[in-house]
Order: sequence, then structure tokens, then C-alpha cells
Amino acid sequence: MVKKIGINFAALAFVMGLQSASAQVKLSANRGHSHNDYKQEIPLLTAYYAEMGSIEADVFLKDGELYVAHEASEIRSGFTLKKIYLDPLAQFFKAKGNHPYRNAALKLQLVVDVKEDYKHVLPVLLKELETYAEVFDAKKNANAIKVVISGDMPVPADFKNYDEQLSFDGRPTTTYTDTQLTRVAMISDDLKNHTVWNGKGNPTKTDEVKMRTAINNAHQKGKPFRFWATQDSPNTWIVLERLGADWINTDKPTKLKDFYLHQDKLSYTNPKPYTPYTPTYKSDGQNKAPKNVILLIGDGMGLAAIHAGLIANHGDLNMARFRNIGFSETAAADAGNTDSAAGGSAMAIGYKTNNRYIGMGPDDQNKTNLVDTLSGFGIKSGIISSGDLTDATPAVFYAHQLDRSYNGAIANDLLSSKAEVLVGSNRKAFEQNKNSNLLSELKSKGFQITNSLADFEKQYNGKQLVLLDDSATRPAIKGRGDMLKKSLLHTIQVLSKNKHGFFIMAEGAQIDYGGHANDLPYLVTELHDFDRTIAEALRFADQDGETLVIVTADHETGGLTLLDGAAEKGMVRGEFSTNDHTGIMVPVFAYGPGSQNFNGIYQNNQIFHKIIKAYRSVKAQ
Repeated sequence: MVKKIGINFAALAFVMGLQSASAQVKLSANRGHSHNDYKQEIPLLTAYYAEMGSIEADVFLKDGELYVAHEASEIRSGFTLKKIYLDPLAQFFKAKGNHPYRNAALKLQLVVDVKEDYKHVLPVLLKELETYAEVFDAKKNANAIKVVISGDMPVPADFKNYDEQLSFDGRPTTTYTDTQLTRVAMISDDLKNHTVWNGKGNPTKTDEVKMRTAINNAHQKGKPFRFWATQDSPNTWIVLERLGADWINTDKPTKLKDFYLHQDKLSYTNPKPYTPYTPTYKSDGQNKAPKNVILLIGDGMGLAAIHAGLIANHGDLNMARFRNIGFSETAAADAGNTDSAAGGSAMAIGYKTNNRYIGMGPDDQNKTNLVDTLSGFGIKSGIISSGDLTDATPAVFYAHQLDRSYNGAIANDLLSSKAEVLVGSNRKAFEQNKNSNLLSELKSKGFQITNSLADFEKQYNGKQLVLLDDSATRPAIKGRGDMLKKSLLHTIQVLSKNKHGFFIMAEGAQIDYGGHANDLPYLVTELHDFDRTIAEALRFADQDGETLVIVTADHETGGLTLLDGAAEKGMVRGEFSTNDHTGIMVPVFAYGPGSQNFNGIYQNNQIFHKIIKAYRSVKAQ
């Protein structure tokens, strides 16, 4: 019987936690509590400029003055509450138009943790506060900085003996009358009283119930809740927020501010998943040579990005349907980290090369790329990007330049390329080229030049150069639509007429942009657009039976770490470690005949050689 009652109580407490979640104050940097703030390298200012809503200073009374210190032995000359906190806060308050912060919506409380002898400390504190008129007294200014007493405090029955400009830090085990509660600013407790959770992963369900119950009891009293002695990490902050805590204890005010300041870019929820294509696997892994190869490059797409996309699509992706998977090491010839120029060139020319180099080896010499090499086999090629056609990844398949920034020279190199179909934006690189005759010369080379997908889709034969408006390659989240998918489908239609087969490189360019911007919604929506394009490549491969599909990345961008996710909701939350590329391996997915040859771990330039080997097998037959 006792066991049954215990289970019912736990279930009831858990339900209460769900029902009362609405009582939680919405968290932001202003709900940060700068714990032991006086221990910061720059006390007060670090927390203040991080817009913490609560700043804590421990105090001792010595020789009639309040000193800020953690232990009496740490008291040092001049380090007083007045000098370090009260005077500067008063100056800030007046400079901000009698508000704690320039943003009038932001609040501030100064938590004075009395280490001992409150009976003598509080009268001295009240005397010091008299100097500051409206700064710390809500009776005189509703926007005043609230002064909250913690640590050694009077019993609730004695709250009335102290001026109302002092509030108190309550405890969950203390009983308060309604009148006494009006003097309680918040309710706080040691996390260890509820759980042994160390901030990693999640607390146990039993401990979650204890934590939720403490928080909900405070909410039922109309008070915000704070745990102290918590771990200081994004995972801890996320769990505390999920459980309903109203204040986040931190020794890292700036990091906490950054975490909440960019939450719109660090979390993403996709309520409506798309259904991935289910391959037949009839040709997958067959020990025969493919006639066609479709190489899909997700620029900047690392494993964390793929996993984020998987969770956000409610646990499924087209990429998740591949059975043959390898890993590519992306280091450049001149650095452990690579950019898209060196990373793309490795796949396009078969050589590791220097960062920024387009289709050239580290010896500064042009190297024959896949497109031109395959032309010798009678194979026709297409190059597609959901971004700038002269940017590094598409450029390495048709151009040869020592710097990826030479957009005009890159565009001009198309005159010497064997590429048959090209689709992307940055039309001005072609129209406003130093070679004023570039477009007419391209036409003389047989290119039909169009400026929209609609016009491209009317063309079924010959060489095609599709120079889209830049708006046509705007981010997917801003309405680009299925430009990449449509471009691939029509390019397949055009090139399928070639009896010797085709090679197509299609780039999901803006996964990389989302990583550079440390913008998870941008990154995931681009990855989903890329993944939908993969579905069309797989579908064609099944219909054709002679097509090898390869999906990989040139490098990883952003150093994404996933902190939280719920596939059933399509919700993912993360953090980025850099706004640049990283040197970690990237996956290589392969489907169709010969796909088994892409398993294992190898250098990125081996992708070139594996593709050539496959096509040479065709020629030998």
C-alpha cells in the first residue's frame, strides 16, 4: 500500500509540474543570477554589461563598514559594498534615466548575502542606502534596483522590523504568512537538497519530480525560484529552464547572455516533416560500373548538421536511407583546416591543394578536373549550385585560379571548360566581366544562356548556362523554394540523352552559410532542402538502374554541438563553437552500382579517383 501511494504522489507531482509550467518567468539574460559576483575579474561590470537581472555580493561588517568577501580572512582594504557596488550602480541608474538598464524593460536586483551577524549588518546597510534616494527604494521609484537579503537573515516574523526597501531570499522549507511573503523576492535552495545530478544529461525522473515540486510550490506562492550550486553549462541551463526555474545561477554572465541573446538562432522546431523517399536498393552495391554519377555536395555539412536535420524532420532523412557510408578527411595541403576551394578542389582534381586555390595543385599548376577528364570518355557534365555559380565549390569543377575571390576570372574560365550545363546565381560576374565579350563568346561556344528556371526548363538540348537572379538563390527560409531540386531534375533530363552517360555535381551551398552565421534554423532548412534534392537523385537512380549517387561535404562549418532535441516535436537546440570551418571528418554516402567502394575512411581527394575508376570501368566494357 505504501509503495502504491508513493507512485501516485510522484505521478501527481509530475503532472503538477506540467500544469504549472506557465507560471515560469520567461528566461533571458536578464534572468541570470551572477553568483559570487565579487569573484569576477571585474566585479559588477562583467555582470552588468551582460545585463544580469540579479547580482550577488557577500558582505561582512568590519569597523563599521560593509566589506565584500567570501571569507572574513579575504577582507581587503577598499573592497567595500559601497565602493564596488552601490556607488557604480547609482551612477549607472541615473545615467540610464532612472532605470537599471537602458532598456527600461530590464530589471535588476542586488542580492546582499550576509555572511554573519545580520542584526548589526542590516542597520548599517540601510544607513548606506539612504544616500541613494530613488536608486534602491521602490517606494520612491517603481524602477528601483531591488535589494534582496540572503544568507544570515532574520526570521520571517521579524521582516516587519526592517524597512520595506529590503526584500528577502526565501527558502522552500520555511513557512510564511501572506504578509511575510510580500517581503520575499524569490525562493532559493541548494540543488543538492533535491538531486545528485551533476549538470550532464538529465536528472533521474525521481529527482525531476523533486525539483519540479520545489519550483511549483514557489510558483503557487507567486514567487520565482532559483537553485544554487548548479553546474554552469548550456545543458544545465536548458534543463533548469525546462523544469521551470526562473533564475539561472551562473559564474559566466557573458556566456549566459550570449546563450540567451541568440536563442532564436540556436533552436529550431519543424512542426511539419516531409516524407523521405524509400529506395528499392535493387542496384545498390551491385558489382558493376555505373553509367552516370550524381555527386551532391552539402557545403559545410557535418555530422551534427545532419543529425540536427534528422531530429528536426521528426527522426528521418533521405540521407538516413543510405546503406554504404564512409568518411572523408578534409584537411588542405597547407593547413589542417580547409576552405571550400581546397576541399572542393580535392574532389574535383584529385589533389590535396592549398586553401583558396581553385582547380590548381599546391605547385600552382592547373590540374585537369573531373568534368574535363570525363569529357574524354564521352561523358557530359552539369554543375549546379543553390548559390553563386562562381563561388568556390562549383568553380573548382570548371575553373583554375589561385584565389577563390577572382569571380570574374573564374567566370571567364568557363570558356575553356567542357561543362555542358551550369545553373546558379551571380549573373553580374558574367555580364560585368573584364572580358566584355564573355557572354557572346560563350554563345559562340554553343551555350544557350537563360536567366530563370522557367526558361531553362524549356530547353532540352545543347549546352545550357542558367544565370539566375540573386533573389532566386535567397535562403530557403526566406522563400527560395525548390530551385535546387528543379535544377537537378531538368539537368538530368537534358544530359540523359547522352548515350555515354553523365556526371552532375549539385551543391547545397547555403548549409555552409547557416554554419558561418551560427544560425541553426538557417542551417537546418538548407539541409532539408538539400535532402529533398537527394530524394530525386535516389529516385532517378532506381528508375535508371545505372546511376551512382554520392552525397558528401567539402568540410564542416560552425562546430555545431547539439544540446537538446525532441524528434517527436521536430525540435532541436544547439550551440556553435566557431563561425569558421572545422577540420573534422565528413560523411560520404553512396547508393547504386559501386557504392560499396565508398565505405571506409579516406582522404577527400580519393573521391575523385573513386569516380574516375568507376567510369574507366565503363570505358573498358
